[in-house]
Amino acid sequence: PARTIPSFARIPTAVQPPLSSPDGRLHQVEYAIEAINNAGTAVGILAKDGIVLAGEKNKPSNLLAPSKGPEKMYKIDDHLTTVVAGLTADANILINNARINAQRYIYTYQEPMPVEQLVEKVCNYKQAYTQYGGLRPFGVSFLFAGWDEYHGYQLYMSDPSGNYSGWKATCIGQNNQAGKNLLKNDYEENLTIDAAMKLAVKVLVKSMDATTASADKLEFCIMTTDGDKVIQRIVPEADVTKILEEVALETASEGDM
Repeated sequence: PARTIPSFARIPTAVQPPLSSPDGRLHQVEYAIEAINNAGTAVGILAKDGIVLAGEKNKPSNLLAPSKGPEKMYKIDDHLTTVVAGLTADANILINNARINAQRYIYTYQEPMPVEQLVEKVCNYKQAYTQYGGLRPFGVSFLFAGWDEYHGYQLYMSDPSGNYSGWKATCIGQNNQAGKNLLKNDYEENLTIDAAMKLAVKVLVKSMDATTASADKLEFCIMTTDGDKVIQRIVPEADVTKILEEVALETASEGDM
């Protein structure tokens, strides 16, 4: 008897290639984006003298031992860092991939990899996981902050589909739309690092789950330059507390006007 070609309906779901729905949507990618929308908020703001990255720490229980390092921030190379929203295990795979690519470029060309080129490399890897059977998209979004001699300070956002885009200021994670609306209204082209940090606090306070923001729930990384040297600094909790107090005073005075 003639053999019939098996249809995708007979193939286990785990090994089916991701298929577009009749209206052209990739549901697996949308599910991954939904996972990110339930993750802690992260913000990136481009200032005239640097870049501010900020994130909401995930603290599900008081019994959990405190992290020995940053939870949301990852250094990829001396000139590039990132903040993540989504599944941490997925983020670790992509960050290791990015670090390897950065070091291979240095080994080959004896200079740091251009920021956008490295972001594109990571996104190409992410995109491959949206089109082959037996794979699922990475459930994580990134905000990449970097500096190179070609384009100066740069801020990029990448989502599970493999798309990336350059931004002056943006927000990912939980309640990101409320954060983006605030950035649209309050962002200015010539913000200083200090002003960008205050704006990032306002965005996190507006979008995060907790009723009151505190330094132990927030994480900040500042990228600046000294000549050709790129400086990445995690902001201490004491400084974050001071900024929270300043923002609270400014908000209170605006409410009294």
